[in-house]
Amino acid sequence: MQMLKTSVYKEEAHVKAIVMRSNTSFYWAMRLLPREKRTAMFAIYAFCRAVDDIADESGTVQYKRLCLQKRRTEIVETFDGNPNNPLDRQLLLAKNRFELESADFLEIIAGMVMDVRDEKVGERVRIASVSELTLYCDRVAGAVGRLSNRVFGLVGETGDRLASTLGRALQITNILRDLLEDAESKRLYLPQEILEKYGIDKTEPEDVLASPQLANVCNEIATIAEQDFRDAEAILCELDRKKIRPVIIMKNIYLPTLQRLIKRGWVNLEQPVSLSRPEKLWIILRSGFLGR
Repeated sequence: MQMLKTSVYKEEAHVKAIVMRSNTSFYWAMRLLPREKRTAMFAIYAFCRAVDDIADESGTVQYKRLCLQKRRTEIVETFDGNPNNPLDRQLLLAKNRFELESADFLEIIAGMVMDVRDEKVGERVRIASVSELTLYCDRVAGAVGRLSNRVFGLVGETGDRLASTLGRALQITNILRDLLEDAESKRLYLPQEILEKYGIDKTEPEDVLASPQLANVCNEIATIAEQDFRDAEAILCELDRKKIRPVIIMKNIYLPTLQRLIKRGWVNLEQPVSLSRPEKLWIILRSGFLGR
C-alpha cells in the first residue's frame, strides 16, 4: 500500500512539474483548489498543453497529424482502463473521480486538428462562418471549461452553458490578441462571412490585416465576445463563487485584455496587449481570496 501511495505521489509531482514548466500564471489559480481537484486540474492542463504543442511546434503536417491521432488513440485506451504513462494515469484517476466526459478530451484534440493544415496541397487554417468559429472555440476552449467545471463540482446544463459561453469569449480574445502571430503561421481565424460583409475578398492573412476595413471586422467579433462575457457573468452570479474561483479568475484576466485590445484598436497590431504578471497575480489574489 505504501509503495502504491508513493507511486501516486510521484505521478502527481510529474504532472505538476509539467504545469510549472509552462510558466502559466494560472498555476496559482489552480493552487487555490483542494488537493484532489488541484491534481485533476493539473492533469487536464498538462494534457491540453501537450496537444497544443503538437499543433504549434515545428514539423511536417503529416507528422503532426500522426501525433494527434496517436494521442487520440492513447486517450481512448486510457479511458478504457489502459493508461500507459504517468499523465494518462492521472487523467484516468481524474475521469473516474469527477465523472469527466471522454468526449471532451477528444473534442480538444479535434480542435487541434483544425489548427493543422497543409498549405502545399491547398489546405489552409481558415474559418468560413461565425458558426464554424463557435465550433472551433467550443473544441479548444469550451471542452476545457466543461472538464474544469466538473472538477469544480459544477455539473449539468448550467455548467455546460457557462463553459460554452465563457470559452468562446476567451478564445475570441486570444484570436484578436494573436492576429499577427497567427498570420505569420498562415492562420486566419476571422470568419470569411464577416470579412465579405465589409468587402474584404482577400484570403491571405497579411492582406486581410492590411485592409482598411479590418477595424470593422475585429470590432464586430469583439462585440460577440463582450456579449459572451456579460452572459457568463450573469451565469456566475447565480452560482456559489467559492466553488468556481478559477473560472472567475479566468474571466477577470481575459475581459480586461479584450477591453485593452478594443481601446488600442486594429491599426498598430505590433503594439502588444497583455496583462503584466503582477497584474495577473493581483487578479488571482483579489478573485481567489477576496471574492471580487
